[in-house]
Amino acid sequence: MYTIMIVEDDAGIREELGVLLRKNGYRCELVREFSSTVYQILKAKPHLVLLDLQLPFCDGYTVCRELRRQSDVPVIVVTSRDSELDELMSMNLGADDFVTKPYNTQILLARIASVLSRAWRADSAAKLAHHGLTLDIAASTATAAGQTVELTKNELRILQLLMQGAGRIHTRSEIMEHLWQSDAFIDDNTLTVNINRLRKKLESIGVTGYLVTKRGQGYLV
Repeated sequence: MYTIMIVEDDAGIREELGVLLRKNGYRCELVREFSSTVYQILKAKPHLVLLDLQLPFCDGYTVCRELRRQSDVPVIVVTSRDSELDELMSMNLGADDFVTKPYNTQILLARIASVLSRAWRADSAAKLAHHGLTLDIAASTATAAGQTVELTKNELRILQLLMQGAGRIHTRSEIMEHLWQSDAFIDDNTLTVNINRLRKKLESIGVTGYLVTKRGQGYLV
């Protein structure tokens, strides 16, 4: 499970973000005291930081700069500042993405999933296991009860995303964004085809009901 650190001085926004992320399968750490923000982040070792720019004691630019001196932790700036200069400064200081408030929660979740996927793909385990299914990323195969099936590149990426975020719903747009970031752009209809083929391949090795469709919401395992 990925851990996300929320660095936001508005208590209402901070708590709402925490609820949103926990409901979507993430573990959250909240910074509530800002005199030692960088130290708290480095100590917690999160997988990703959501960073506001307007903070007490030192602003988000300073936090981002100091983090980049000591860590490669992914940073998404989430701020009410919406000028191109703010975005440019954030990216130049090492931020991985820039989201302005007010934000669409589904778009924010998609951005988070995309940054996590890019940042941790190289460091992720060669195999993922969940509810009796083992995904071998290097071999692009899925195995259950001694039976193995080969997966296409898109099928592998879809299943990897779902298994890494097991228990939470991934929207169709989030999955397509994940595939696009992986240089494998597909449209909505092609996603349906890939999902159906993946489901049939899992059924061929005795794994039924694993990939669940939440109508109007997305998919989960």
